[in-house]
Amino acid sequence: MEPTGAPRAAAARLGGIDCWIFDLDNTLYPAESDLFGQIDVRMSEFIAAEIGIDKAAARRLQKNYFHDYGTTLRGLMLEHGVEPQAYLDYVHDIDHSVLAPAPLLSEALAALPGRKLVFTNGSANHAERVLARLGVADRFEAVFDIAAAGYEPKPFDPAYDRLMARHRVRGESAVFFEDSLANLAPAAARGMTTAWLRNGRGDSPGVERVDHVIGRLDRWLAGVAGALADAPREGKQGGDDDAG
Repeated sequence: MEPTGAPRAAAARLGGIDCWIFDLDNTLYPAESDLFGQIDVRMSEFIAAEIGIDKAAARRLQKNYFHDYGTTLRGLMLEHGVEPQAYLDYVHDIDHSVLAPAPLLSEALAALPGRKLVFTNGSANHAERVLARLGVADRFEAVFDIAAAGYEPKPFDPAYDRLMARHRVRGESAVFFEDSLANLAPAAARGMTTAWLRNGRGDSPGVERVDHVIGRLDRWLAGVAGALADAPREGKQGGDDDAG
């Protein structure tokens, strides 16, 4: 398991990666922006209005459904027949302006070899707004959202299988970045390299699920991109350059 802040050592293990897969919330942007905090509040509001309970009860139900079903939405769909698009539209109607542009992240993503995908339990519309605010929308080939997963969220197996089938992802040449340890385990089981965004949490990752532990994504990726770019030059002998 790679310690935080060792991108050059990590690059030696990422040289064969041709697909870089990223969770969205609290992964591509810093958790301290508290964007997801806005979503969290609106989840409780939606449940209270939809089911006709007070906000305290709605909050408890929200957390119970997240624990039991992987997402609050999945629980609401199965237990109450909630229409998913109405829920997603409501909970993602938030102020995305709290996110600052991320030029270092953009540069690092551009420099990494291979495809980049977003894999989120949120909606494509929310993901697109986040990517636009960060200034990285053009760095990604596609967003695989909860609708694309058939509303079966991470960490359940069908979400990963559908992602890999739709985008022809080979586990052995893919790396998945996540802030949730539970969501990394199925990726590891499919042969993916895994990278965990610590985000100030006190969790302790198991070595069977996590290959790299990261503190600050943009800096780490920039270091990896730089090391990968340097590797061919470091390995070349004089006179090997193709003059064209």
